[in-house]
Amino acid sequence: MTDVRVPRRLVTGDRVAVVAPAGPVRVERLEAGTRYLEQWGLEVEVMPSVLAGHERLSFLAADDKARAEDLRNAWLDSRFAAVFCARGGYGVQRMLEYVDFDELAAAPKWFVGFSDITALHEPLNARGLVTVHGPMAAAVEQLAEESGRQRLHELLFEPDNVTDLLAPVGARMLVDGIAEGPLRGGNLALLAASVGTPTYAPPSGIVVMEDVSEDAYRVDRLLTQLLRSGWFASVTGLVIGDFSGADDSGLVSAVVRDRLEPLGLPMVEGAAIGHEHLNLAVPLGLPVRLDATAGTLTPFFS
Repeated sequence: MTDVRVPRRLVTGDRVAVVAPAGPVRVERLEAGTRYLEQWGLEVEVMPSVLAGHERLSFLAADDKARAEDLRNAWLDSRFAAVFCARGGYGVQRMLEYVDFDELAAAPKWFVGFSDITALHEPLNARGLVTVHGPMAAAVEQLAEESGRQRLHELLFEPDNVTDLLAPVGARMLVDGIAEGPLRGGNLALLAASVGTPTYAPPSGIVVMEDVSEDAYRVDRLLTQLLRSGWFASVTGLVIGDFSGADDSGLVSAVVRDRLEPLGLPMVEGAAIGHEHLNLAVPLGLPVRLDATAGTLTPFFS
């Protein structure tokens, strides 16, 4: 099993970098979001391509190579203790061929993001690096939510204070039981899209899943793709987060149960992880213990 590496905790005065591996960023949202980070005593530096724009494709923050170069430069710069993504949105997969994940994983530091950023979490977690699935630098509504902001701060500064990753909201049991293993996963669409690609890293351990604007039949298609590919072969437990903006949340829940309950794995749903205003940050790649009966997810930082 790959050794788990937890980056050093942040302290007041640390400098952090903001990158944009995916979609374009609005200046006012970035400024409002980074003010929260500065209130923690962090010095924030925005990398060059974050606000550059793409010459032809307006759905990208900048050229693929430029976004990848920003990520590498920020990560390997010893001045930065952490790298925050500005936002998600489509685009990360386009730049993966320009990222040397062995090089990044060999220099552990906190990496924060979710949604499309799942495409970066996966290969980093597969190499043993613990990363943070949580609110990003321009996610103003999520950073404004006190419980979510506090969780992110604790994971980065005082991780020993976090004893239940599902608290304070909790989760509902779908399949009872207890499971242990590294926490993996993220955005369902990105997990399915990675199958068969060079950075494909089938998980072992407990998987968290969330998504946005995916209607029930599309969630069914994505889960079916993962099932048919054998993706769940080494999964030990499941944490279902928010599926925001779906056509029918009840139908999405029914799809999840129909597709995943037959696996017989301990499973909970309703975790506050995803695209809602309350997005509880979780440490991907870290060993955890899921007690589906009690609706708790315990992290093991040491």
